[in-house]
Amino acid sequence: MLDYNEIKPRKYIIFRDEPYEVVDSHVFRKQQRKPVNATKLKNLITGKVVENSFHQSDKVEEAEIVSRKVKYLYRNKGEIWLSDLENPKDRFSIKEELAGPAINFVKENSEVEVLSFDNNVINLKVPIKTELEVKVAPPAVKGNTAQGGVKQITLETGAVVNAPLFINEGDIVRINTENGEYVERVS
Repeated sequence: MLDYNEIKPRKYIIFRDEPYEVVDSHVFRKQQRKPVNATKLKNLITGKVVENSFHQSDKVEEAEIVSRKVKYLYRNKGEIWLSDLENPKDRFSIKEELAGPAINFVKENSEVEVLSFDNNVINLKVPIKTELEVKVAPPAVKGNTAQGGVKQITLETGAVVNAPLFINEGDIVRINTENGEYVERVS
């Protein structure tokens, strides 16, 4: 059990009978009152973020989240197929909604992390930044900077992102998978 002041970011707790990840927490005291921990909690099953204040007398149970590394194989008809790193024959699938939009920036045969709660896969964590090759990049037109000098490029995974005008086909770019934005050109 965790006391109200032990509920800190990156901890997993059970709140309203579901697993949550603590995204943000701030312990403060309002004037002469007792301290309060104002938190933002992300539901690991639905992905919904809620705000909750834990008071000095509150205790929550720490969630038993099991994390393991697996290999991302491919996507097919709304399912993501994964395999065990040591035993490639041990394959399983999860629904595409569990991974969220970040899966659009993961190459096949890449290593990802699966989070399980009560032997059920509840979330898929991908690296925060990935390096991908640009497959389609329209040529930059001189004087085309009215929109801030960006163009839409297509990456090797099929994802489309906005990038600066100097990016060409064949370049390797780094992408932030959390927000789907271009970060920098690698080569």
